[in-house]
Amino acid sequence: MELNVSTASQGGHAVVTATGELDLYTAPRLQAALAGLLRDQADHIVVDLSGVEFCDSTGMNVLLAAMKRLKEQGGSLELAAPRPAVKRILQVTGLDTVFTVTEAAPVLDAG
Repeated sequence: MELNVSTASQGGHAVVTATGELDLYTAPRLQAALAGLLRDQADHIVVDLSGVEFCDSTGMNVLLAAMKRLKEQGGSLELAAPRPAVKRILQVTGLDTVFTVTEAAPVLDAG
């Protein structure tokens, strides 16, 4: 399965939308998108997981590393709308207490 990643930015806020499976083979795509936003000095990144059907430890590590770097820059990372399978991984690993997780998919203002 593929992983499609798209980003949208507005001011210092950015939304990363991932769809598909986030695993050892596809995680570099998400990592590259997040690294680009970090370079662009985004101060708040929301990762929309509503289209992610599977996420393994590699995917979680990419999200953790991005959150750590963003916090070091004074920013924040939020996970939005994880599907039940991804939510279960967050709960089993205890990462649901590390990440800010919201139920609703993110919306950037149209202007």
